[in-house]
Amino acid sequence: MGRYLVVRLYSMALTLLGLTVLVFLMLRLIPGTVVEQMIGADAVVSAAMVEQLRAFFGLDQPWYVQYGRWLGSLAQGDLGTSWRTGKPVIALIAERLPVTIELTLMAVAFALVLGIAAGVVSAVRRDGALDNVARVGALLGLSVPVFWQGTMLILFLSIYLRWMPPVVWVDFVKDPLKNLTIMLLPALCLGTASAANIARTTRACMLDVMGSEYIRTAAAKGLVPRLVVLKHALTNALIPIITVVGLQIGILLGGSVVVEEVFTLPGVGRLVLWSIYQRDYPLTQSTILFVAVMFMALNLAVDMLYAYLDPRIRYSA
Repeated sequence: MGRYLVVRLYSMALTLLGLTVLVFLMLRLIPGTVVEQMIGADAVVSAAMVEQLRAFFGLDQPWYVQYGRWLGSLAQGDLGTSWRTGKPVIALIAERLPVTIELTLMAVAFALVLGIAAGVVSAVRRDGALDNVARVGALLGLSVPVFWQGTMLILFLSIYLRWMPPVVWVDFVKDPLKNLTIMLLPALCLGTASAANIARTTRACMLDVMGSEYIRTAAAKGLVPRLVVLKHALTNALIPIITVVGLQIGILLGGSVVVEEVFTLPGVGRLVLWSIYQRDYPLTQSTILFVAVMFMALNLAVDMLYAYLDPRIRYSA
């Protein structure tokens, strides 16, 4: 286990190093810099002033010098300082992170409850009416774009039917009930596609397990059908489901960018979009890298969980 963990951490470090190169270069491919954003399109500024601003932000230096400086700061645990706000990047992320974590956790809870329940029912009622409904629902969940679904939910539930309050952010500490009510629609929107993926995986795994000899033996012994399905079948089908859930958590972190923008939530995803628009390179680069580290850490935690769920699994490098 220890050697496997070391190898995984080494591969994660190499992946992050490659990601720093990609993020750094791709941001430079976007037309315009923070200088153009600051002076505006119609401003009359001398060429000397523009050069001074470029020198102030270090944009007059070669790209490899800029990259080396950023990489050196990361090696020291410094994510940098935002060009537009003047605040440390880590402080800006810490301000927005609770919103993104709350949204992701609620979306994961929704996806797990709906996805596993739909998958189990679909497998037990194979080729029946419930199975067909669940499969069509999963297909729709995977097909509907998040931004369109979010817009329709706001339009019908908040504006037309007035079942949900307007999307005006309220902190959980100030009003927990109102905060959870506001977060319900974004979590539902974000978790729909993940619930569909989990439902399809659960159905496939349950069908495979329910055809096993020990399931037929348990049923032949006269055990309660619900006990056979939930304790024997579902428990042994958990490994592939957990793999999908671990990947979906990372996907939900990335998908929060769109959902937070649609629902105007002050999370990390919206911070990334704002920093890209403002050409705030330090904020964009370090925030994307921070989200990538969270994604990799979650995947590693899921892999480590396998050994506890199935004692037959042994890791080796």
